Amino acid sequence: MRRPLRFCTSLLFAVLFTVCVHAQPALQTADLGTCALENGGTIQDCTIGYRTAGTLNDERSNAILFPTWFSGTTDDLTGQMGPGSLIDTSRYHVIFVDALGNGVSSSPSTSAVQADSTFPVFTVEDMVHTQHRLLTEVLNIDSLHAVLGTSMGGMQAFAWMMQYPAFMNKAVPIAGTPRLTPQDRLLWQAELRAFRTACRASDDRRQAMRTIAAIHSLHLQTPTTLARMDSTEFREFFGAQEDAILEFDPYDWAWQIKAMLRHDVTEPFGGSMQRAANAVEADVLVVTVQQDQMVNPLPAQRFAETLGAEEVRLNSPCGHLGTGCKQDTVATTVRQFLREN
Repeated sequence: MRRPLRFCTSLLFAVLFTVCVHAQPALQTADLGTCALENGGTIQDCTIGYRTAGTLNDERSNAILFPTWFSGTTDDLTGQMGPGSLIDTSRYHVIFVDALGNGVSSSPSTSAVQADSTFPVFTVEDMVHTQHRLLTEVLNIDSLHAVLGTSMGGMQAFAWMMQYPAFMNKAVPIAGTPRLTPQDRLLWQAELRAFRTACRASDDRRQAMRTIAAIHSLHLQTPTTLARMDSTEFREFFGAQEDAILEFDPYDWAWQIKAMLRHDVTEPFGGSMQRAANAVEADVLVVTVQQDQMVNPLPAQRFAETLGAEEVRLNSPCGHLGTGCKQDTVATTVRQFLREN
């Protein structure tokens, strides 16, 4: 049974689009054997979870990849289908993919041979490499109409532009970033330190996640929105966040944070935003929220300006959740962009 609070945990609670009634696509698992990582390490018995919806056309040209956000799963993503949502599955074949470390694909909590702290550290680029292997080695797809993702999924969309620039026609990072700002790093470092401190002090992993829940919830919305909540609203908001976050494995949470902390698509280009933008071959739509307290919008906006990409800059007191509060605008714009030649 789908757990409604699960959506609250994600860094992507940001896209609470209307959930339409559809048959839930079945979870499938691809066995990739050994996955080589950018740091020279390997994930043994590497598996990737995914779900598919819509029909692949005869030309195999209508596939869209939709990777998960931080702590999200493909079970969450399938709410993005149907009329009024981001992707029209009557037109496109959508591959929803579980990112490394989310507790479905290979993760510290799922590995029999590299459990917990022995699981190798991976990057956002490593997530993308495993997705490329899924597409080419398992699904026999050698090109995509688009890569679309929100929050950490948006980070993966930026990484796809750099790692496999000719593989997709379009890329749509939503509330994502090409590289973290110091503000972003402070947030994720605080959560990571809370994890380390709690795990050193106690074997109670739930205590670590309780501490993290408070830090995380503080940044999901704007200070103004939080300040305007009455005591009942706040208890409901924070209670839902805490309950959902407590469901997530602390090591999975920490390892995905480590991946985000290493995320910077300009690094191979000497830190140059211009050189990174010059490597992009896809048409790009960048969606940001001006008041985002969790993923600072400035790097994505600068990247879009440098690239000359299409942009949507949302103004919303919902902060990182602003794409959900502005769901009609985002869905309409994304669907139109995907249809354009």
